[in-house]
Amino acid sequence: MQFYSAMKTSTLAISLFAVVCAAVIAVTQVTTKDQIAKNEREQRAKALYEIVPKSTIDNDLLEDTIEVIAPELQGNEQPATVYLARKGGIVKTVILPLVAPDGYSGNIHIIAGINADGSVAGVRVLAHKETPGLGDKVDTKKSDWIFSFDGLSKTSKDDDRWAVKKDGGQFDQFTGATITPRAVVNAVSRGVDYFTENRTVLLQQTNEQTAEVAK
Repeated sequence: MQFYSAMKTSTLAISLFAVVCAAVIAVTQVTTKDQIAKNEREQRAKALYEIVPKSTIDNDLLEDTIEVIAPELQGNEQPATVYLARKGGIVKTVILPLVAPDGYSGNIHIIAGINADGSVAGVRVLAHKETPGLGDKVDTKKSDWIFSFDGLSKTSKDDDRWAVKKDGGQFDQFTGATITPRAVVNAVSRGVDYFTENRTVLLQQTNEQTAEVAK
């Protein structure tokens, strides 16, 4: 009898321990997920305001957005969040989310700001898995290559300057790594084309229209 009582107590203790462990794991996962989301939001905000400094606009970039279905931007039919930079209620710069699917090590996630006149306000890489010391030069922490887009525009959709020098264009490739810069150039080029084709709709977004589109 004493043996069975001990067994019952032991089983109860083990069960209680399992429940506690499961609860701790669940709380940790939720906390970690929230922290990751917070970090990603802060990283995105930092990149957005590097492209369009806060002092040049009077709206909140993270809140003033529209959702578009544009496979040419991200390569899928999922809604893409477009950020609108305004001054006095007028859209000055549109920041597009881009995905370069042809990076050396997979997708390269990018945002590109396009000014109302079609020129590039700036480009930032948000996430990538490119080779350290080679393809990672798309990161501002590694080189200033990404700034080579600043102020550029396209004369047409087939503007052959929008390619790496190895392909006859104007953008430098990296020593030992051509695939990564080529992928980024192609993605940004598609972004500029998208803006050009949808310029009127994007620039005419009022605050009320933005709220309606985002619903």
